[in-house]
Amino acid sequence: MFKYEVIKVCAQTGARIGKFITPHGEIETPVFMPVGTMATVKSLSPEELTAAGTQIILSNTYHLYLRPGHKIIEKAGGLHKFMNWHKPILTDSGGFQIFSLSSLRKISDEGVLFNSFIDGSEHFLTPEDAMEIQQSLGADIIMAFDECTAGDIPYDTAKKAMEKTLKWLKRCHKKANKKDQMLFPIVQGNMYKDLREESIKRTLPYAKCGLAVGGLSVGEPKHVMYEMLDVLRPFYPENMPRYLMGVGSADCIVEGIARGIDMFDCVLPTRVARNGTAMTMKGNLVIRNAGYKEDFSPIEEGCDCYSCKNYSRAYIRHLINAKEILGGRLLSLHNISFLHRLVDKIKQAIYADSLGDFKKEFFKEYNCQK
Repeated sequence: MFKYEVIKVCAQTGARIGKFITPHGEIETPVFMPVGTMATVKSLSPEELTAAGTQIILSNTYHLYLRPGHKIIEKAGGLHKFMNWHKPILTDSGGFQIFSLSSLRKISDEGVLFNSFIDGSEHFLTPEDAMEIQQSLGADIIMAFDECTAGDIPYDTAKKAMEKTLKWLKRCHKKANKKDQMLFPIVQGNMYKDLREESIKRTLPYAKCGLAVGGLSVGEPKHVMYEMLDVLRPFYPENMPRYLMGVGSADCIVEGIARGIDMFDCVLPTRVARNGTAMTMKGNLVIRNAGYKEDFSPIEEGCDCYSCKNYSRAYIRHLINAKEILGGRLLSLHNISFLHRLVDKIKQAIYADSLGDFKKEFFKEYNCQK
């Protein structure tokens, strides 16, 4: 049910275009995956996402386990039916959410004891539980349960977390036995080159049709993240997609694809939209600012998304500052459309063997605030 085929490799950079076949449809990579944490991409309908060019979305095991509960979703016929999304779905195992949201947690070899961010109730989650929950949800791609760590921890702590992730991966692999789901193992190792190299070598035997890189974009400088990707690149298998978890800014997507990454996800486009910020080829525009009060141009010239074709910066600024829901919706739709459009431009450059040139031109303009 799962197959990955490389269609084109860029002569300048080695970046790829691929075709990833899943039970709920075909995905052309590189691809950005909008995040529907609670079984919804905030404020947007499945129809709007499809119109924007979305091929696959991500939902989260941790959040859906806490509410409404994975067994309720299973009774509804699985996550696809529950949320009326009939294309592929990837579910994150919850490791990052436990790391980032729970101030009260205790990690052992057996699993993680943590308190719910909703009501403080105590829960214990094992690698087997993470697999069982994702099996109930019915996602196409499921993630191994891992220990995600902050970007500034000591070497010995990072090594222990990597070892625990590898032990948990073995247990996840044993439990993940549904033929219509593909388990992606996760490479850890923090910001230590030797640990990253050791992690990927020991993780590869569990990678059947996909491999994820976790524990990056957790507060480290971007150049450090790129260094870690450079360390890992020689070890990537050619016949499966490589997924960089939690990365969604335009600059990091360009850099990531140039380093051989095929899949990305992040809450960034919808989160910054709700705060009044638009993503563009020239950098982020903080549209809620006073400078756009009488700016009747579209969010981004040349963008053909619904928001840009129908509304002005001035109107959207008014909505954001008046705390009207539509403002965040329109910017969310634009931001997701923008990232899909950016990836499409990158694909065109890969087909033309000119991604290196595209990258240079992109960074000449990017970050210029208008």
